[in-house]
Amino acid sequence: MITMYGIKNCDTIKKARRWLEANQMDYRFHDYRADGLDAQLLRTFIDELGWEALLNTRGTTWRKLDESLRATITNADAAAALMLEMPSIIKRPLLCAPGKPMLLGFNESSYEKFINEV
Repeated sequence: MITMYGIKNCDTIKKARRWLEANQMDYRFHDYRADGLDAQLLRTFIDELGWEALLNTRGTTWRKLDESLRATITNADAAAALMLEMPSIIKRPLLCAPGKPMLLGFNESSYEKFINEV
């Protein structure tokens, strides 16, 4: 079973969910805000994808942070603490399926490849 991680009101999440539904893909949606995010799950994401890939430095949440706080995010532990405190700063969507590499972000060709390998 595919699990999509993200935040339900995110426009990219909405597009990705519509795409999965249009392609009749069975998936479970995990909302970081509603369903939570624990340190162990986040560590799994960081171990596979790297904290730099997960940290959305292009989004509003990052841009609203104080410059001095942004300057302290220089390693996986600091990034993980920030992501646990502010899950909206995690790049999304993140697709996971057992035995497959995780897929971060959304584009149709990547999703097509991902589901064809599930």
